[in-house]
Amino acid sequence: MRPRSGAAALTASPVLIGAVTLLVSIVAVFLSYNANSGLPFVPTYDLKAELPNAANLVEGNEVRIGGARVGVIQTIDAKPNPGGRPTALLDLELDEQLRPLPVDSTFVVRSRSALGLKYIELTPGSAGAGFAASSTVPVEQFTPQPVEIDDVLNSFSEKTRVGAQRSLNGFGTGLAGRGQDVNTLIAEVRPLLDNLEPVAANLADRQTRLGRLFLELGDAAAQVAPVSEVQAELFGNLATTFGALAGVAPQLQELISESPPTLQAGISELPRQRPFLRNSAAFFRELQPGVRTLPATAPILADAFRVGALTLPRTPDLNRRLAGVFDELAELSEDPRVPRGVRRLASFSRSLRPILAFLAPVQTRCNYATLLFRNASKHLSEGDQNGTWQRFIIVAPPEGPNNEGGPSSAPAQGPGRNNYLHANPYPNTASPGQTAECEAGNEDFLVGRRSLDNVPGNQGLVTAGQEDAE
Repeated sequence: MRPRSGAAALTASPVLIGAVTLLVSIVAVFLSYNANSGLPFVPTYDLKAELPNAANLVEGNEVRIGGARVGVIQTIDAKPNPGGRPTALLDLELDEQLRPLPVDSTFVVRSRSALGLKYIELTPGSAGAGFAASSTVPVEQFTPQPVEIDDVLNSFSEKTRVGAQRSLNGFGTGLAGRGQDVNTLIAEVRPLLDNLEPVAANLADRQTRLGRLFLELGDAAAQVAPVSEVQAELFGNLATTFGALAGVAPQLQELISESPPTLQAGISELPRQRPFLRNSAAFFRELQPGVRTLPATAPILADAFRVGALTLPRTPDLNRRLAGVFDELAELSEDPRVPRGVRRLASFSRSLRPILAFLAPVQTRCNYATLLFRNASKHLSEGDQNGTWQRFIIVAPPEGPNNEGGPSSAPAQGPGRNNYLHANPYPNTASPGQTAECEAGNEDFLVGRRSLDNVPGNQGLVTAGQEDAE
């Protein structure tokens, strides 16, 4: 069979074969060059996306879902914002099969290699609504914030690198020649992990609220941070204190060992001390009035002790003489007639109590008894070698009927301005039931007016030698 002439002519022309080969090569290069931007004549689903930071992305970087490429980045532009902080605006060409992309989908920039190559990882959402073509994905959809390799490397500061070197040196020295111990450790790790599993499950349970523990630890650290220097000084002082205690460790050990029997003895014996403590409390309560007077009486007591220091050495002889007196008193106390006499004295004392209660203010508040003895002494204080005589002076009575100069039929009552009887047989002396005043000797003379009882008003509590007690 003879070949067709047209086919033979085509294969027989080297120029035509070369031209076809060149055309195929050009198309292959063109498709290879534009592969990163998508194949021509293939429909795409175009979206715009806003990023807080382009994070070293370049045009042509891929968009992936689960590691499979689903699109590319066409362009990257800077977008100014009203707040003054620009964002990156990306034009994305996605596969048509993703249309429409759910509105709750998230994007994150990931590293593809250690040399800085990046791609965008897309996580489709589950919302019913989707992004329309050419719409813009808001910047909030780019989450979480990616961690750059530069950030990781920058965490290894010079101090960190030195610490890592020292750790490696320490671990190397610690593990060198301890292979058998490491094998034993590996054998013991499995039981540890078996026991650790329920512990880890318990910690992972939501009811454990382990996350809140770290939040509270952060709050506690924030509270402690302002007083960190004080805490450091505290630990330094504690070190000093414990260093001092180390020197008396045997004594401390003895104290700790002896404390239980001592406390047990206190538990059993202290209840027996309660009567003594109650009596002591009552005794000190009774001492309080006397203790209050000590500031004023201390000089007097000091003088008494000073005199007593001289007198008491002479008392043994007096005490020996008093022994006979007390023997007689003891014999007297055994006489059956003595109790009857004591009872009669007690009855007499009780009968005197109202009288003394009434008369006591006469002296304690008005000083009348002292004034009586003072006036009596002055009444007989003057005299000569033959003796003393009474002092007196004649006072002329006022003129008028029934005056005080002679007998009268009624109390004087005028007509002269001074011919009025003034008599106060029971003056107030601040006794119980009376006005608190020292009336006797302090009454006002009522001119032109008769007075046969207590004068009006309060005459006060001041007499000669007596301060006002009110």
